[in-house]
Amino acid sequence: MKLLVAVNPTAGAGAAKKAASAAVTSLIALGHGVTVLAGPSYATLVDRVSSAVAERSPDALVVVGGDGMVQLGANVLAGTTVPLGIVATGTGNDVARTLGLPLRDPEAAALVIHEALPGPPHWMDLGRISRDQDGAGVLWFAGACSAGFDAIVNARANTWSWPRGKSRYTLAVLRELAVFRPIGYRLVIDGSAESTAAMLVSVANGRSIGGGMKITPDALCDDGHLDLLVVSAVSRLRLIAMLPRLFAGTHVSHPAVRIEKVRSVRVEVAGLTVFADGEPVGPAPVQIDVVPRALRVLRPVKSEVSSRNR
Repeated sequence: MKLLVAVNPTAGAGAAKKAASAAVTSLIALGHGVTVLAGPSYATLVDRVSSAVAERSPDALVVVGGDGMVQLGANVLAGTTVPLGIVATGTGNDVARTLGLPLRDPEAAALVIHEALPGPPHWMDLGRISRDQDGAGVLWFAGACSAGFDAIVNARANTWSWPRGKSRYTLAVLRELAVFRPIGYRLVIDGSAESTAAMLVSVANGRSIGGGMKITPDALCDDGHLDLLVVSAVSRLRLIAMLPRLFAGTHVSHPAVRIEKVRSVRVEVAGLTVFADGEPVGPAPVQIDVVPRALRVLRPVKSEVSSRNR
């Protein structure tokens, strides 16, 4: 089959470059025709991938990297029938976790793609972000959109190249805890408005952020809903005490925690950059809506997503 393989533009050397090479080699060995797409920047790569998908009618687009590359694929393919394959080699890989895909094993990921291509299609929901600013356009996300302590931590973690995975996120959490204060929000949830002070607000399509922090452990990415998490204003000491439960996904019964299924959320907050799939979106306000069955994905038969689409 004809495959387009988009490689993270930061994969210039070392382990990331080796992983991309291993994935491409495996896909070719499995009998696929592979065209590799790369670029000096994320924006350039988006343009090249969009043009290639439109011009070449591939059987699938494969992205090699982390959640940011999954977001790239989702934004190119949303609303089409072209499936997305994921070779998860990034720092977080939270979308791959939700889909039950191999992590940092490019050969195994290539085999999953190969075996899933001729199988029945699997569709997942996406979150759609709209911003009020002129020319901001629409952005799609597959994992989670964060606007709170988690977004601030994301911004901090993105400035570091070490350590990898959950450890980087954990260190960023500890760094930001020293100065963080509750934030005032206006939320419009499925048309109902409220004002609240909170530590953390996330609108999630998947189960985890930050390399496995299970903020919405019961989320399903194909149930036609997003999971809204709000952690109410608490002291820093209480937030510190809550962190192990947030990482383990056992925080859902905490009195400061609220999780609900939603279809749309408008987030209004001053002076905060919103993040989606670990990447900066821009300042609030943002309108977030679920779009059911917006993206076709290639995944193993046994995965953590809902069985509704199997």
